[in-house]
Amino acid sequence: MTTNTALHTSDDHHDDRSDKTIFGFWVYLMTDCILFATLFAAYAVLHNNTYGGPSAKDLFSPPFALAETLILLTSSFTCGLALQAAYAGQKNKTLLLFGITFLLGISFLTLELKEFTHLVHEGSSWQRSAFLSSFFTLVGSHGLHITSGLVWMTVMIGHIIFRGLTLSTLRRLTCLSLFWHFLDVVWVLIFTIVYLMGVK
Repeated sequence: MTTNTALHTSDDHHDDRSDKTIFGFWVYLMTDCILFATLFAAYAVLHNNTYGGPSAKDLFSPPFALAETLILLTSSFTCGLALQAAYAGQKNKTLLLFGITFLLGISFLTLELKEFTHLVHEGSSWQRSAFLSSFFTLVGSHGLHITSGLVWMTVMIGHIIFRGLTLSTLRRLTCLSLFWHFLDVVWVLIFTIVYLMGVK
């Protein structure tokens, strides 16, 4: 009886820690929402300030951005499947799905860097106009978050390999999944506001 009570108390303790960790991470995501809301507002104000330079219609390719969007949406789906596998205790499946998510994230980031490089080589860097400064800041901030997510994912894959699917690892994977889905939502907004509305 004493043993069962001790186990129950331990489970409650871990549940409390998980709830507090995830709640704290939600608070962090809310601060990130404020950051991106500010960047979107700056872009909305400055997107017509081209100072005689190229506009969004001249520079952006919606099909190219759509390819990025589909890659990131797929990575969000595989990330969700990976988290389900983790909670089901399926270590190998979790590693496989997070590996696929990582590769998709790398593919997205490669396309984003390719776009940036092309714009700079064409003379449309962040120094060209206020419009381009706001564009590079907004999209670049998202890219930095993607990079952080990929580093975090690499660390978590290492945790799973060497430590298994512990309660601590599951908490961190939950936060990672929330972060990755959040970045997906932000990118959908970027795709809509910058690439679709911008070329009209």
